[in-house]
Amino acid sequence: MKNFKKTIAGISALTFTLGLTACGGGSEGEGASTSDTTAVTTTAATVELNTATYAEEDQKTLDDLANEKLRDVELENKTIKWLAHYDINPSTSKGDSEAVNITLFKSKYGGNIEYIPTTWNTRYSDLSTHVLGGDGVDFFPCDTAALPKGVINGMFQPVDDYIDMDSELWADVKDAMEIYNFNGKHYEIVNDVTAEAVVIYNKQTIEENGFDDPWELYKAGEWNWDTFTSMLEQFCDPDADQWGLDGYWSEKALFLSAGVPSVTSENGSLKTNLMDPTVEKAMNWMYDLYNKGLVMDRSLFDWNEQPAFMGEGRELFYIVGAWHVQSNPDTWATGIAPENLGLAPVPSPAGSDPYQGATLDGWVLCKGAGNPQGVGLFADCTRLANTSDEAIAIADAKAIADYQWSEELIAINKEINDLARQYPVVDLATGVSTDVASLTTDGGDEIGLRAALHGVEWASNREEISAVVDMLVQEADASLKSVQ
Repeated sequence: MKNFKKTIAGISALTFTLGLTACGGGSEGEGASTSDTTAVTTTAATVELNTATYAEEDQKTLDDLANEKLRDVELENKTIKWLAHYDINPSTSKGDSEAVNITLFKSKYGGNIEYIPTTWNTRYSDLSTHVLGGDGVDFFPCDTAALPKGVINGMFQPVDDYIDMDSELWADVKDAMEIYNFNGKHYEIVNDVTAEAVVIYNKQTIEENGFDDPWELYKAGEWNWDTFTSMLEQFCDPDADQWGLDGYWSEKALFLSAGVPSVTSENGSLKTNLMDPTVEKAMNWMYDLYNKGLVMDRSLFDWNEQPAFMGEGRELFYIVGAWHVQSNPDTWATGIAPENLGLAPVPSPAGSDPYQGATLDGWVLCKGAGNPQGVGLFADCTRLANTSDEAIAIADAKAIADYQWSEELIAINKEINDLARQYPVVDLATGVSTDVASLTTDGGDEIGLRAALHGVEWASNREEISAVVDMLVQEADASLKSVQ
């Protein structure tokens, strides 16, 4: 119980604590345009809810942790209101059992979470309706579209009064919370820092084609843009119905793997990086992947990704959040058997640090929240679930039972997430404004950061958007600094 300052990944706790928030992190549009729920790429299958209770010794462990590490206060209002396009209570459709953080919240404070449903496409308009209506909705997922525009628009309030950032529970995410520090106030409760996307592959396909396993290449220091490209070149053969790279999340993940996002916050000011040579390098490489025919042509499949090809051995790499395979295997759209599931980090350029697009898994506190204290206490429960070795061990056991993940796969995912903590890249473009997002992250396949992977040359694309993006970001920066 003394390891709270370790940067241990706790990826299984991620799933249990955030209801697969990384899916919410898809606000950049990679899958949002095709669905109004988090299950952008899951099948319609449903599975029986796992209602198993904790073993007596596990429950006692959690009770002891709660008594030792959580604030000893009486929560007068036991209910916190969660507005989102997904429920963080156990999901029947995914076969989840109860999250560790929810168990802690219930047992320590008698708390419960009221789910207020919305959809992906209407979540911000519904948020505005609730906030302006003053009905006391408390918290909302902090996907990349939330900040800083939610501060400018008066939708969110600072979290500083409701969590103790100097406590050991918050030590390993304290620096990450500075990313959304505006005017000296923090606007996201960061529960964990994880990889926004991973490379999913079918180990059987890798073996049958005589390739080195991508995870083993990573461990040997040889998993990079070059080896990634080489494997795609050897595998791709549309005439033989063999496809290379798939996934709505591929564009952003590969772009950020170079290490420089399009918009950052530096010294309290928003800044654009579209002219940066590292951005150009990433875009030119992605353009090259397209020109070599290594990116699956979704126009042949009604513009839909085809994750089921993975299980059939017809597709080599699928880039998506790890949440995609953190549910009952019967719901995995990839159709990969659990024993053949392979995970690797998104590759970076040879010789560079292994940069990862990072998800700051967490929540924003709604303006006029009816129970902000309850949200703060639930956040403490979540941090305890993410940092306690005992709680993580319990969550790992649940991952094995619920997801049929092996201990090796759990360890791999933890290491990938540890990379995201050590080499995080967070792009603020989507959260600046809708207009900035439409020119950078959300403009579709013809313009912005996604276009190079779909055959649009970067230099002309950049010339078309850079001046306008610069102006819009400067305007947002001025508005942000005027917020009291």
